[in-house]
Amino acid sequence: MKVCVIGSGYVGLVAGACFAEYGNHVICVDKDSKKIEDLKKGIIPIYEPGLSELVLNNHKENRLGFSTSIQEGVEGSEIIFIAVGTPTSEDGSADLSAVYAVAEQIGKSINDYKVIVDKSTVPVGTAAKVKEIISKNTKHEFDVVSNPEFLKEGAAIDDFMKPERVVIGADSERAGELVAQLYAPFVLNGNPIIKMGTVSAELTKYACNAFLATKISFANEIANLCETVGADYEDVRKGMGTDSRIGRQFLYAGIGYGGSCFPKDVRALIRTSENFSSSLRIIREVERVNEDQKVRLYTKIENFFGKGQIKGKTLAVWGLAFKPGTDDMREAPSIPLLLKLHEEGAKIKAFDPVSKETSEYYFKDKIEYAKDAYDALEGADALLLLTEWREFREPDFSRIKKLMKGHVIFDGRNQYRPDHMKKEGFKYFSIGKQAV
Repeated sequence: MKVCVIGSGYVGLVAGACFAEYGNHVICVDKDSKKIEDLKKGIIPIYEPGLSELVLNNHKENRLGFSTSIQEGVEGSEIIFIAVGTPTSEDGSADLSAVYAVAEQIGKSINDYKVIVDKSTVPVGTAAKVKEIISKNTKHEFDVVSNPEFLKEGAAIDDFMKPERVVIGADSERAGELVAQLYAPFVLNGNPIIKMGTVSAELTKYACNAFLATKISFANEIANLCETVGADYEDVRKGMGTDSRIGRQFLYAGIGYGGSCFPKDVRALIRTSENFSSSLRIIREVERVNEDQKVRLYTKIENFFGKGQIKGKTLAVWGLAFKPGTDDMREAPSIPLLLKLHEEGAKIKAFDPVSKETSEYYFKDKIEYAKDAYDALEGADALLLLTEWREFREPDFSRIKKLMKGHVIFDGRNQYRPDHMKKEGFKYFSIGKQAV
């Protein structure tokens, strides 16, 4: 099939490359001319495992092209995906200005029947508004479909190639069938294509992310209680996770969720509830708990060194990205924590395998970047583990001890065993466990 994907960011580029991999002819469109020229040269603007190879191979085979012209993309395609950004506005709602601007240009470019698919994460009513905008700019027949994405950063290619489900929100049987045909090769394993109305599809995406965010905040609340009463959250987590009604996923305690989806989608869902006068009390608390959790490690650090004693301390940091497998720094818990420590006069030397460039926007000259994990430790008073990259899981603790001035570890991701840390001669603080 002939497909156009407008927006060559994280979602758009992954979708375009994966559709092309299955034999479709795809054109990715973006208004950023430099990004398009870079893509033509094989320069990928984001870090995502496996994406670079997929883009390069399909571009070489002429199944994946790049352009700055929406008209070119629309006129030559049967299905047009809108995959532009929907960042959070000041009031917490999703900023849909880019979606609406693209819809207007699509309307002006339609030359015969088209299916326009909202792939961007958009609130209830967006499909109807997109349809209204396009209708004002064309006399040709078209349909608008909602097709939310469920990609995990760091595993996006597998998620797209082997989806647990594909949600297609269509008020037209013709449009729904055409999009289902496009996705059919991706669900040969029997996973479902779920068809519903556009409004239900729009809400499904937000409901899923809000529920997962709720599990994370719930886990962190229970972990915090464990520290207070003397319980071990790892034991509690196992007890909960083996209950089939609850499940093991998203029950790990830590320093809160971040990224491009959960924080933004939780806020947008809250705003939607306000617009329709329908209270979402639990979701509001989920957001509050998460913001508090991001700086919980600060309290542990301050308690250890003493109030007003952080100034002048050298803190080694392992991990800056909001999760392993990505260079995404959006809403990363490391940001408020390290900025607060910087304000208190701490010297911060950090290492992250891939997010140095993306993190510079947030930290500028407030932190020093180490050339590797062990370089960050030289003369440090403490080590802060903030992102659970694999290379941090089995480090050389003897070497760590020799490099550091102080022998204390603040583990925001519960990567190490307290008994092992005690044996190695470290003072160890984690989330949901007693300090040793």
